[in-house]
Amino acid sequence: MTPQTSTMSVNSSVYQFVEENGRTYHRYKEGAYFLPNDEAEMERLDLQHQLWMLTLHDEMHLSPVKTPRHVLDIGTGTGIWAIEFANRFPSASVIGTDLSPIQPEFIPTNCQFEVDDIEDEWNFSHKFDLIHGRAMVTCFKNPATVFKSAFDSLEPGGYFELQDMAIPMRAIDDTLKGTAMEFWADTTMSAAEKLGRSWKNVEKYSRLMEEAGFVDVTERHFQWPMNPWAKGKHMKILATYWMEDMLRALEGLSMAVLTRAGGMTKEEVETLTAKVRKDIVNRNIHAYQPV
Repeated sequence: MTPQTSTMSVNSSVYQFVEENGRTYHRYKEGAYFLPNDEAEMERLDLQHQLWMLTLHDEMHLSPVKTPRHVLDIGTGTGIWAIEFANRFPSASVIGTDLSPIQPEFIPTNCQFEVDDIEDEWNFSHKFDLIHGRAMVTCFKNPATVFKSAFDSLEPGGYFELQDMAIPMRAIDDTLKGTAMEFWADTTMSAAEKLGRSWKNVEKYSRLMEEAGFVDVTERHFQWPMNPWAKGKHMKILATYWMEDMLRALEGLSMAVLTRAGGMTKEEVETLTAKVRKDIVNRNIHAYQPV
């Protein structure tokens, strides 16, 4: 981004992704984000979008923004939220930003994508009615900086909405204790911390928003069972999607952080994740993901 325009030209080198342990990662600001950006990860992100839509009963956002004009989607990933939002609100102008240029070429005319790091200074040419971010739990080095940038980039009366997971998973009983899943969560979160990216920020979001200047901060809480152990048709549907999301995400969540800062080899990560996969599908483990 530049002060003159909110459209950033993409250097061809940005498309030359970094290959590591059989996965590809973003080139721009290399190493800032730990998950891959390859085809398998893109398919997972689109699957997770469906999980969010099921969770929110087909609502794109929960903020009371009825007629948005300018919308920003930070950490847009494949751009699926931004594209669907642009289709639902054709009078709105939607910008999606991400470290990886993995968004489709054919998009609505009122939608555009930029390669950008949201922890850098924001210099958009206009302010926004709604700033949205989803599944940012693994992204922030300093969330307070991002929240302040969001506050300064909103029109008066605008909204900043984050939809995220408060990791690690919990359980309704003691069935998670001593499992490979519990060990994996502790180990990966510790490794991410060593790399300068805490995965424990979600429960601080409300306080950080208020410190940035936001008022009327509201939280809505949901749960995703780890697998269909939970009762009720809706919860079992959410559980099925979250189980598949986790199975697909596991290697990507693990490989970079555990080989870079967890003291593990690729083979050791693969051995650990194989054990965790067994836990994910084990209905005797009554775990759930707070959202």
